[in-house]
Amino acid sequence: MEAPSVKPPSWSTVMLFVLSMLLSISNGLMPPVAMLNKLSGSTNYLTTNQLWFNQTLDHFSPYDHRWFEQRYYELLDHFRSPDGPIFLRICGEYTCDGIPNDYLGVLAKKFGAAVVSLEHRYYGKSSPFKSLSTENLKYLSSKQALFDLAIFRQRYQESLNLKLKRGDAENTWFVFVVQAIYNFTEFDQQIGVSAGPECKAALQETTQLVEQRLASNAKAVKTMFDAAELEIEGDFLYFLADAAVTAFQYGNPDKLCTPLVEAKNAGEDLVDAYAKFVKEYYLGSFGASVQTYNQKRLKNTAVTDQSADRLWWFQVCTEVAFFQVAPANDSIRSSKVDTRYHLDLCKNVFGEGIYPDVDSTNIYYGGTKIAGSKIVFTNGSQDPWRHASKQTSSPDMPSYLITCHNCGHGTDLRGCPQSPLTPEGDAQNCSSPDAVHKVRQQVIEKIDLWLSECQSVGWRSSM
Repeated sequence: MEAPSVKPPSWSTVMLFVLSMLLSISNGLMPPVAMLNKLSGSTNYLTTNQLWFNQTLDHFSPYDHRWFEQRYYELLDHFRSPDGPIFLRICGEYTCDGIPNDYLGVLAKKFGAAVVSLEHRYYGKSSPFKSLSTENLKYLSSKQALFDLAIFRQRYQESLNLKLKRGDAENTWFVFVVQAIYNFTEFDQQIGVSAGPECKAALQETTQLVEQRLASNAKAVKTMFDAAELEIEGDFLYFLADAAVTAFQYGNPDKLCTPLVEAKNAGEDLVDAYAKFVKEYYLGSFGASVQTYNQKRLKNTAVTDQSADRLWWFQVCTEVAFFQVAPANDSIRSSKVDTRYHLDLCKNVFGEGIYPDVDSTNIYYGGTKIAGSKIVFTNGSQDPWRHASKQTSSPDMPSYLITCHNCGHGTDLRGCPQSPLTPEGDAQNCSSPDAVHKVRQQVIEKIDLWLSECQSVGWRSSM
């Protein structure tokens, strides 16, 4: 397909205000929001009305004029025409089924804002190809996705101006930030901190017992977890590690720690107790799938509802890494989940020569030395991904930590717990609602300040 002609975006006015981490990253093999929003149901979306946009396939080639259809959503219910702000919600590495009814909707109502959300290239219904072969995946990168947003921003602005019968009004929009980490040992370490001494000890003992039983009867122990299909030992151990991570990452620590500590104190079989948690919570109410961890399935190049797993791993294996390896000492996950396991997975699933170029990624984006402005970073205290985010504040790029017992990934927008979704991101079930309200108020004050600054220089404000 030929790409429609488009003028380059005006980078001098390209800015972004961000409520959460700018790169939507996953908890291991399964991109997080994919499961979260599936659990939520259509009633928890502000809109599911699909719109389509013709997107350039390769932004870096002057000769390749192919394009593909990229899905997006638009909410104008609260838009203060003609000069209300625009909130750009960046859909991450998952199927984008609509605009969730979380705290962003509350902010849109408060500021009279439009909300638009663009699905990430290759994910969901925005796939350029019918086959996800390694060769076809070469256009899947954060750099291409950044330009997707730039082109979309420009085109959407132009279409809005036409609707409102106004001239070339400019909105302030975005900057995109990625900090790639090769061996992400802080991830496992944060789980230990979030768990607390008793639960951490129970988890570590469980890991040791599982490793011992794998050595004597691997099939039997895998069957206990309904995971007999995971023939590669590392895949099984990664699956078990992710199950524990999810409880802390999404605001449900007591669903894991209470029964596990009780079992340890009562002298009961910890592997049995953990298997019950995995089957009832992780595979049950949370909605994870064992197949997500099966490298045989990750090799499937067909475009399906489960393609997000292969796509995310391609980005891990070529660009950002985030290898969730066991620390050298005091780890919770098995020491067999190491760098070699990740590199072998990349080679097995995608072929020879596939590995993450972390240094190039950090040079390109600046890592934590971000050449941007008007960006807010918020993190939940129990979220292991906060160690990949910017955690030091500056006046134009403040960083806020929301501290409470069940404040995990996306607490700023989703409230507590983060799964399943609480409508409008209600914080009343957070162990410290005041901690959430305080950060949200700080965010609102920044929006007020930055919108007033934009308006004072004659821009029509958005974020």
